Amino acid sequence: MDGDTQVPMAFSADRLTKRYGTVRAVDAISLSVPACGIFGLLGRNGAGKSTTIKMLTTLLPPTSGTARVAGFDVVRQPVDVRRHIGYVPQMPSADVDLTGYENLLIFAKLYVVPRPLRAGRIDDALSFMGLQEHRNTLVGRYSGGLRRRLEIAQSMLHHPQVLFLDEPTEGLDPVARHAVWDRLQALPAQLGTTIVLTTPAPSRKGSRKRLTEVRLMLRRLAISLLLTRAL
Repeated sequence: MDGDTQVPMAFSADRLTKRYGTVRAVDAISLSVPACGIFGLLGRNGAGKSTTIKMLTTLLPPTSGTARVAGFDVVRQPVDVRRHIGYVPQMPSADVDLTGYENLLIFAKLYVVPRPLRAGRIDDALSFMGLQEHRNTLVGRYSGGLRRRLEIAQSMLHHPQVLFLDEPTEGLDPVARHAVWDRLQALPAQLGTTIVLTTPAPSRKGSRKRLTEVRLMLRRLAISLLLTRAL
């Protein structure tokens, strides 16, 4: 292979740091993640996973260091970053008083999906996440797993280059968790999207089953970064 060949990066960080007073929530992280794969950010609660995601999605300014997402600087070009990413936070974001379809329509407008493309994008997202039969059901009647799948569908309507998910399966039962994993694994090939997700590492005394599940999901596509500061 030509040594000058450049592998496109989904995002990169150089000594990215976030401080709150004397506390370093994120301490000089440096990494580069290639495009079109699944990247897992693992660590105990308090390790800085969510803070890192918030800096990469421009929701939180870094104290020092730099980061680029989809080719854009998170501090100098935040609007461009937001146009090229999707984000699913830990907390539920779908409106429970609207149907699944209505939630997706609102997000299609927020993401400025062109009007002629909206119906097709919504149908594709519903089908991909296995939600067609629930499209006209109020989200308040969805199970936790269905809600999480709808939130992922919302985030992919504009075909983002990078999709950030903060603990996407936390609180779900095993069946719902596997349904989410299966669809996330197919997304890079479907849309060319890079997935960046956080998930908690198990305690030393607790079950290792969750970590095994994550490793199986990431086995072909991902780099797994263990945040050792809090382990």
